[in-house]
Order: sequence, then C-alpha cells, then structure tokens
Amino acid sequence: MIDFSHARERMILSHLSRRGIRDPDVLEAMRIVPREAFVEPGFEEFAYEDSALSIGHGQTISQPFIVALMTEKAEVQPGDTVLEIGTGSGYAAAILSRIAADVYTVERHAGLAETAERRFAKLGYDNISVRVGDGTTGWPEAGPFDAILVAAGGPDVPQALKEQLDLGGHLVIPVGPRDEQRLMKITRVNAATFEEHDLGGVRFVPLIGEQGWQEDKTQLRPKAGRTRTLPKLIAEAAEPLPEFDDPAFGRLFDRFAERRLVLLGEASHGTSEFYRARAAITRRLIETHGFTIVAVEADWPDAAVVDRYVRHRPPSARPQVPFQRFPTWMWRNREVMDFVEWLRSHNEEKDEASRAGFYGLDIYNMSGSIAAVLAYLDKVDPQAGAIARQRYGCLTPWQNEPSTYGRAALSKSFRECEEAVVRQCRELLDKQLKAGRESGDDLLDAAQNARLVASAEKYYRIMYYAGAESWNMRDTHMFETLRHVLNARGSGAKAVVWAHNSHIGDARHTDMGTARDELNIGQLCREHFPDEAALIGFDTHDGQVAAASDWGSDMEVKAIRPSLNGSYERHFHDSGVGRFLLDFSRDRELRDRLLEPKLERFIGVIYRPETERLSHYAHASLPRQFDAFVWFDKTSPVIPLGPEHVGPGLPETFPFGL
Repeated sequence: MIDFSHARERMILSHLSRRGIRDPDVLEAMRIVPREAFVEPGFEEFAYEDSALSIGHGQTISQPFIVALMTEKAEVQPGDTVLEIGTGSGYAAAILSRIAADVYTVERHAGLAETAERRFAKLGYDNISVRVGDGTTGWPEAGPFDAILVAAGGPDVPQALKEQLDLGGHLVIPVGPRDEQRLMKITRVNAATFEEHDLGGVRFVPLIGEQGWQEDKTQLRPKAGRTRTLPKLIAEAAEPLPEFDDPAFGRLFDRFAERRLVLLGEASHGTSEFYRARAAITRRLIETHGFTIVAVEADWPDAAVVDRYVRHRPPSARPQVPFQRFPTWMWRNREVMDFVEWLRSHNEEKDEASRAGFYGLDIYNMSGSIAAVLAYLDKVDPQAGAIARQRYGCLTPWQNEPSTYGRAALSKSFRECEEAVVRQCRELLDKQLKAGRESGDDLLDAAQNARLVASAEKYYRIMYYAGAESWNMRDTHMFETLRHVLNARGSGAKAVVWAHNSHIGDARHTDMGTARDELNIGQLCREHFPDEAALIGFDTHDGQVAAASDWGSDMEVKAIRPSLNGSYERHFHDSGVGRFLLDFSRDRELRDRLLEPKLERFIGVIYRPETERLSHYAHASLPRQFDAFVWFDKTSPVIPLGPEHVGPGLPETFPFGL
C-alpha cells in the first residue's frame, strides 16, 4: 500500500524545496492536494515522481515542480482571482484554489473538463469554475485577473490575456516553438506597459486557438532572436567518430588520459556500438596511457574467471564458465569476447605486475561469492573454512534465488546471519592487511568476496522493501570495490569503468538524486576523487537492442522507438550528425543551452517500448551529469553467445568456450 502522505512530503522536500520553491502558501497547497486523485487509474504510484503524465487527448498533467514554479512566479495571493488556461487533469487549478479566492479555468477538450469538474466536486473544491472553449481568448467577463497561468506553449503571448490582466497582475506562459519554449513572466505595469522576465526553458503541449497555434499547423515559428537552434549548436560542436578499428577513434579520448578514473557508460545493456566503442577507448588507455584496471558492472566471481584468463593466471581448481546467470547476454557476447581476447594478447608480453586486469564491481552473485571464500579458506586454512561454512549455512537455501531471502529476514535466526557474515568479512580483510601486497591476488579475491557476501546479505534484505536504500547500497558497494582494487594495484593505478549511464552519470543532476535521494558511482567518484574522474555517457536515437520483457525472461531483439520530442536524444538526432563525441567543456554556449533539465532515455536489461515514457525516461541536466557524451544515431544489438558455446571441460578459448 502506497503511503501518499509520505510521498507528498518527499515531493515537497526533493522536488520543490531543494529546487528553490520557497512560498509557504504554494508549499502548503502542494502538501494538501492529493495528486494521485488527478492521474489516470493505474498510474497512482507515479503521482509524486517529478514528471509529466499522459491524461489523454494528447495532453499531460504537468510535473509538480513546474506547477509549483508557475504558481510561485505568478505571485498568487489569498483573495486573488486567477485564470488558468489548460485545465487538463485539474491538478494545477486545484493547487491554485487552495490559495486564491476564485479560480477560472478553460479547457478546449470537453472530456477533460468534465473529468476535472468531477474531481473538484469529489474533493469539495467549490471555488473553481470550468469552461470549455478557446483558452487563447481568456474569460473576459470574469476578469480582470490578479494572475493568469497558461499550461500550453504559444508562438507569442495572446493579446487577449494581456488585456485581461489587472494592474500589477502577473501572467506566466511558455512562449516559442515546440522544442525551444521559454517560460515568460509578464507583469502589467499600467494600461499599456508590460514588463517581461525570462524564467528559463520548458516544454509544454502547444497552445491551440485563435491567438495560438492553428489545429492543423505543423511548422512552428522559432522565437525571435533564436537564430542558432540547439541541434545546430550540437552539430557545430560535435567531433565525428571514425570507425572503431581506426586508431583515430581512441585518440579522440586522449584528453581524458591524465585522469585516474575514466568512466564509460551505456544507454542500454544490449547495444553493440556501446561495447565496441568502450573497447576501442579502453584499448587506447591501456596501450598508451598506463591504465591497468578494467572494472565492469558485473559480478566479482564471474569477472574473476575472466581476470585469471586475461592475466595468464591458472584457472581455479574447479573452473566455471562465467556469466551464465540472467542477463547472460550482458557480458557473454561477441563484443566482450573480442575485447577479452585482445586483453589477453596484450598482457602476454607484460610482466605480471604490469598486466591489465578485469574486475567485477557488482553485488548480486551471493552464492558464487560464498563459494569463492570457502574454496580459498579450504586451501589455506581448512579449520577456518569449516567455521565459515557453518556461519554461511543459514544463507544456503536462498543462494540460487536470493531475492526470497527478504521474506525471511525478519525472523531471529536470519537476523543473526548478518553478524556472522560481517565477522567473516572483517577477519579476511584483517588477514589481507597483515599479509600485505606480497600475498598476491588469491587473498585479494577472497577478501573482496567476503565483502561482497556481507553487502549482498544486507542488500537482499532491503531489496524486499525496494526504494533508494537498495540502490544506494549497491552503488556504494561497487564504488568501495573500485577503491579496493585501486589500492591493491598500487598508488599509481588507473582504472576504466564500464557501467550503465544510470551508474556513471552524476546522480545529483538527475531525477535519481533530486527526486529519489539516490546516489551512484559517478557521484561518489567525483566526491572522493575530485578532478581525477572523467564521466562519459553514451546514447542513441533508434535501431535495435538486445533486451528482455521481464526479469528472468528470454532475450529478444527489440526495435528501439525513436526518441521523444524535446528529449536530449531528439536534439542530438536533429543535429544530423550520425556518430560523434561531444565534449561539454569546449563550447560554453552549447553547455549553457543544454543545462536546463530535459528527458533522457535509460534502457536496462528490460525494455518495454509500450510504456517507454514512464519506464525509460527521466529528467537530467546532461552537462552536469557527464563531462562528455558519445552519440550513435542508429544502433544494433549485441551478439550473444548461447548455450552451444558452453561445453564440458575447459575449451581452448576459455572462458567463453568458443
């Protein structure tokens, strides 16, 4: 059951107060109006996310921050008479009605107007009047108005609305073409004088009517003075990318080679171009700039199998083919195999200390981690191994399906597991510190696995309840693993990180951080390694992707829907440059134009194009999220390595078995 009261309080704190909304009347109105009553049935759980939601007729309910911002900038006061253009769901009118004495709202879609009226009546909001008609002509007989708010973007400010504004009144309206609107505040100084203030970039549905856009009008006029569109600026700043096997590809990223950490993202877990680009960049950083760590968003035990292979170390006593858990295609694919074979070849002529390693950062494989710890202890200290086996015994029934552990976490016996696991972790880490670096990788591997088990036990407990805590624990674990590997490889070690954009891009500048209090590796790297981390995102407009429809289901090759209008992806697509690097430090004007948060697409191992806007888009400020961005307009899926490539024994091309 969703606690909507708690969700509203979080909205006030995360979406509004932290982003500068200060008016106490506005905050109180947002606190008492139930937004869940104004969204479509089935979408109540999204009511307090800071995003617009579809309400039918091609219209949306505005995101909470925009409603609060427009209300605050209109300076709505108790006792005011207010006009709203674009009733929509009725949510903004409801907010206004908790402050003003009378609210008049105009909606051109009769169905939306009727639904809004029913909602007002059910909530007892009896100071709202609704009219079906052309909002661009206002409501003359009800004026003049102390404030007018327009929830749709027009080519210009309708003269009728300006005339219905009282002296000293304020009109807040989006003005400009579909993808370049500016939120304007118009203040009436006297009968013929109006002051204008630009409040920043926004994106609204078009304002249709006599003094707005025509119903059938498809070409929107650009706002006066905007001679260089955003796509044009992107095209001018873009550095075209050559083919992946061209040495010039990697050289483009030499500008980041002095950093200790280069974090390379991806907009999906199943796009060939993202893997091949990261491989080309990483090869350059390893060959030319002394990077010796490739740290990936994968389980430590699986990556350790690959690490032994690429560094020409003997396999473990009972070698296992890695990456056989869902989603197998994420790391068990042709693109990763080609990079791994290159890394093994590169290391062949290197001394052991100089060989580049392949390390997993993630938290999921609890069963594999327990097995690795026990195998090490059985070899070096059988008595300690026997004790550890007893300590881990209570976790055994859930090793293959650890998410079910949360259902049992409240019982006394399961609560006692955490202490035992943490004690085991501490003992192994203490042993690692005493032994020193000469102890070699086996001890590092066992100590890291013990850390993973301790983290995983906590992670699967809180995962049952979901929320930001489980995400934050996972990314904190991955960051701490990265730090342990850096320390183990020496003070001058440099690392390349491969992970999803949602892990790589600084969470403080996305909905993750502003709305859900989530952090990630990119944020933690910037905080703990200031000026030593480069965060590079990757994205696409359309093409195909390898993904599943549900967790645990089969991989499918799915068509990627063209990016949404107004999103970062659509601006990049409209630049007309097929593949490029965009360094945000090179063009100040472009960076400033991109700063205003826009929609950004995130596809994980699950892709649901039928609900793409809700499932895969979030707001972000791209130049703050990343230092640079890599773009491929059309992309293709990774080539998975299937069961036929996993044979018995130890094939020559271990660990991928081809």
